[in-house]
Parts: sequence; structure tokens; C-alpha cells
Amino acid sequence: MILSAIEITKRLHESGCINDGPDCCSCDTPAHGCHCTGASSCVDDKTQPPSPAAGQDLIISPFSRECLQPASYDLRVAHNTVLPRGACSLVPTLEWVELPVDLAATLRCRSSFGRRGVLIAAGFVDPGFRGQLTLCLVNMGAEEVPLYQHTRVVQMIIHEVKGGNRLYEGRYQDSHGAIHSKEKSHIS
Repeated sequence: MILSAIEITKRLHESGCINDGPDCCSCDTPAHGCHCTGASSCVDDKTQPPSPAAGQDLIISPFSRECLQPASYDLRVAHNTVLPRGACSLVPTLEWVELPVDLAATLRCRSSFGRRGVLIAAGFVDPGFRGQLTLCLVNMGAEEVPLYQHTRVVQMIIHEVKGGNRLYEGRYQDSHGAIHSKEKSHIS
């Protein structure tokens, strides 16, 4: 089952990521705290937000109601960048994401970028993942594509995982910024 905006909102309320006040998480203010965790939510900070109950709550920080779609959540670009033609670019999301044991996510490029030739590779997020996501964006279009900080570029579709009992424990856990592949080359 894909979570609707109503279910996403409900889960974020339960984790404390949404309150009834205006969005307070924004990297536009020099000193700020996130209402999701009480910790700083700026992607430039090197400390990770504390997990109230690791593996139990859905967390998207900073949350923006503008990013909430009928059956997905739009992830934003953390920093200005340009996608060169014919190349894969690693782009970090603005959001810190934590998925509980009963949720996984797929990532899809927003159609406005797809129409310009932008594709996403490696678009699955396992239950238990914590961190900023690294988007592997490939520009197959005829021109460079500029991306500006806070641009909504990818849709995160959140799926229910029935009977899940394992959390992600991989090498990209607690990622900050764009993370290059940590695979060891076996070419001799």
C-alpha cells in the first residue's frame, strides 16, 4: 500500500515532525531548531538529529506542507548545483529522512524534470534508513539543468512493509551531504 498525504501527515504528527504552527524548519535562519526533534535541522550542521525512537517513527526534517502531494512527498535539493549533460550527478536532499521498520520508499523524478531529460537512478530507501538521501540524477537532455537550493526535484513514494522486522544497517546510515559509492572495486 502507498501512503496517502493523510497517512503521511498522520505518521509525521505521531513522530512530532508536524505541529499546528507554521513550518519552523528552514535553513534561511542562522539559528534554528526543528520542531521534529528539537535539534538543529540545517544540512550544514555535522550533527545528526536525535532519533526519539529509532526504527519506530517516520521523520522528514525539515518538513514543508508545500512538498506534501496526494500520494508522495517532494524532496528538495540541499544546495545549488548544475546537472551537466550526459552525466550522473550526486545531489543531497535538504531533508533528513528516517523510515521505521514498517515503511520503505521509492524515489521518482518529478515530471517537470523528466520532461527536461532528468532521470533518477538508485531510487529505493529501505526500512530503518536514517540520513540525508543522495540522489543519483542523470541528465539525458540537450542542455545543462540548473538546480537551486530548495527546488523540489524528486518524489518520495512511501510504501507500507507488511511483517517487516529488519532495519537497514548499511554503510550509508546517518549520511550527511552527497555520499559517493562505498563499494570496493573488485577489478584486478
